[in-house]
Amino acid sequence: MKSNSVISFCERFVFRHRLAVIFVFLLATVFLCYKATQIKLDAAFTKNIPLKHEYMQTYLKHQKDFGGANNILISVCDTRGNIFNEEFFTSLKGVHDQLFFISGIDRIQVKSLYSPSTRFIEVVEDGFAGGPVIPADFQPTPEGMKIVKGNIEKAGIVGRSVSDDYSCAMVTAQLLDIDPNTKKKVDTITFAETLERDIREKYENDNISVHIIGFSKMVGDVAEGAKGVVVFFAIAIGITALMVLFFSKSILLTVLPIVCSLIAVVWQMGLLSVIGFGIDPMSILVPFLVFAIGVSHGVQMINSVGKQVAAGDDSKMAAQKSFNRLLVPGGIALLSDTVGFLTLLTIEIGIIRELAITASLGVAVIILTNLILLPVLMSYIKFSERFKANVSKPNHFADGVWQLISGFAKPVPAMIVILCVSVLFYIGHQQSKDMKIGDLHAGAPALHEESRYNQDTFLITDRYAISVDYMRVIVEAKPEACTYHDVMERIDRFQWRLENVAGVQSAISLASVSKRVNEGFNEGNPKWRTIPRNTQSLVQATSRVETSTGLLNRDCSVMPIILFMEDHKAETIERVVAKVKELKQEFDTDNIKFQLASGPVGVMAATNEAVAAAQEPMMYYVYGAVVLLCLLSFRSIRATIAVVLPLFVVSTLAQALMTKLNIGLTVSTLPVIALGVGIGVDYGIYILSSMVGLINQGKTIPEAYLAALRERGSAVFFTGITLAIGVSTWVLSALKFQVDMGILLTFMFLVNMLGAVIVLPAISAILWPKPKNKKK
Repeated sequence: MKSNSVISFCERFVFRHRLAVIFVFLLATVFLCYKATQIKLDAAFTKNIPLKHEYMQTYLKHQKDFGGANNILISVCDTRGNIFNEEFFTSLKGVHDQLFFISGIDRIQVKSLYSPSTRFIEVVEDGFAGGPVIPADFQPTPEGMKIVKGNIEKAGIVGRSVSDDYSCAMVTAQLLDIDPNTKKKVDTITFAETLERDIREKYENDNISVHIIGFSKMVGDVAEGAKGVVVFFAIAIGITALMVLFFSKSILLTVLPIVCSLIAVVWQMGLLSVIGFGIDPMSILVPFLVFAIGVSHGVQMINSVGKQVAAGDDSKMAAQKSFNRLLVPGGIALLSDTVGFLTLLTIEIGIIRELAITASLGVAVIILTNLILLPVLMSYIKFSERFKANVSKPNHFADGVWQLISGFAKPVPAMIVILCVSVLFYIGHQQSKDMKIGDLHAGAPALHEESRYNQDTFLITDRYAISVDYMRVIVEAKPEACTYHDVMERIDRFQWRLENVAGVQSAISLASVSKRVNEGFNEGNPKWRTIPRNTQSLVQATSRVETSTGLLNRDCSVMPIILFMEDHKAETIERVVAKVKELKQEFDTDNIKFQLASGPVGVMAATNEAVAAAQEPMMYYVYGAVVLLCLLSFRSIRATIAVVLPLFVVSTLAQALMTKLNIGLTVSTLPVIALGVGIGVDYGIYILSSMVGLINQGKTIPEAYLAALRERGSAVFFTGITLAIGVSTWVLSALKFQVDMGILLTFMFLVNMLGAVIVLPAISAILWPKPKNKKK
């Protein structure tokens, strides 16, 4: 009774002050629309990593000495197959110099053949000789080219700075988090645009090709592809409008729910701008989901108002009754969505937390726009007699469908449904056990294989012995540890064991370099390619290696082992990390520690482990929130089970689908399951809220379900099909992750809807075997 009086008070207050309500909404919409125009795409490397993970603590601890993982690799290639010509070296120098002066670049870390730190050492009669690979007096003559080629071979940088076939040369750099000039965060997307404009467009021609990879370039390409999301948003609005028009048979009833849903999107974007957030390219799809959820609840409202008008009420009374009837189930459904999305805040990865805030803000404002503003606007509509006649006209086809579907609420069909769902759940559960954590494809998983970025990745991986996919195992020891044979020998054995792990392309460390230097000190005899046991000889071998190589810090107390990987697929990373952990147990001592991890693949390993650790807790939190709100709404354990159980089955089947389609569980796909649960719960809550009242009046489950279908079945079917059609168009997207999300969301929209109309009544028939005594 208390809750009914609160709803009645809200109803009276809202509808007595309809013009004031509309005016307040208008002012808020104008203000937030202005703020929404100021929102920007915001992508940062640190948002994509779990900063509190133990690997990332190692990464941050040594970032100053060895750089971060936000690398840029630019391969400059001669299309004729030979770099030793004047045009190529002019272009290479131009790329090196241009990259050096781009704002946000760590200039100390810019390396290429033209870097002073790119040096060679050779054995001569008097001992050693060496210098820069490209001499200060270099001239691009045949003689000059011959000298440079010899220096490249002496430096041992073929496969790293120069491709194996001498067709390309590499320029590498690292991007800073904070621009030292502006003292602000580096704008990753602007940086990616600068690379295209100032490097690729400027230096690429018929003879020279430029290939750029790295996190910031990938994000830039994703942001470029994300512009196409606007087109898909427009397509979705168009499809939705046609479907709503077909459903409502009224232009006004088509326009109003779509306008209110778009207002929710505007409010969402405006509020993000107000609190100082941008929108990440990987979260660009969330506004569509907010629009979709808004339309879902809007259709329920226009369906209810239409039926009340057909029953003889005027528009204001119909709107008031619909407001009264739908405020609780709609509010509980939207609160379930909001709280479910907020549970993503427990995952300590910045981009997922931003997505949680973005989605929950959007869904929260739908409570205002579609459960309050929409019925107020509908109360001013003058419904024609023709409309009333169309709505009140008996639909024998629909009624026949409802009669057929209501059979699922009878005991025998219900048992058959439960049995079939149990079998599906078992099969899905077994399949979902094989779901992989992390990327399952080479290249950037957010982009299609044929994208320019991934083609550049494949070229660099193919022509060099290194790639952007590398991981550093950080070796921590005491100061001057590189002068102790036992320490260096232990590092060398550790490296050799890792080089023999499948997926490791090559490896380098101070230990392996010192062996080559020692060989040079002994007339280049391969027998001397060992770590000297004599301390003086070892000092002689290691002192030649500068800190700029990234193989040691200033006091030689930290010496990374750099592992160049074939790819960053989930199984490759998992295999290498598992081997490092195994060897760590064997090689760690009081004086030397082998720590995971740094470098791009080290970041990926930490992210994969964080996603794996967050998967189950996230589901517990999401379902915990839904269960709690269903209990508060229905005050019935049976009703809560009937709503939640189909959702759980669909979540499991969605994970099985991911396994089948080779979609890994990553930062971008982890939230999809939570989003699917949040949207899917709406169907069940609307249907069961109609059923519970009738069950309490003594109706049998089949009778109560048939009445619920007649009242809300059309809206539930319409919503599920319309939303599925809208997201199914995403398969045409230029972004691979949008294609994957489109497939998963289409599946979850449709199957959650089927779960609500088939599985929910079957469970209800088992949980309420006998009708309650009718109330007098």
